[in-house]
Amino acid sequence: MIAPDTIIQIAQAIEQEGLSEHSVAGLRTHYPDIHFTYCMDDDVGGLVQPYLQTPGFNIYLVDGREHCLKLTGELEAAGGLVLAEVIDDE
Repeated sequence: MIAPDTIIQIAQAIEQEGLSEHSVAGLRTHYPDIHFTYCMDDDVGGLVQPYLQTPGFNIYLVDGREHCLKLTGELEAAGGLVLAEVIDDE
């Protein structure tokens, strides 16, 4: 399980630095027990609602307890995060 406060800290770090391969690499170093995936939000495909939504990115929870990783809506099952960049289509 990832503590809700930890997810908020991660979101704040992304808001300050921006979401990029570089910022995700820094998060991996700072939070070595959390699996991070970086992608575009439209790649997630709407399978589950984001845990946290912001104007520039969404954070999804990843359950890695079984053989394959899968998105989850259950905080208790989360061992990783998908950091999904949102591009405004305007």
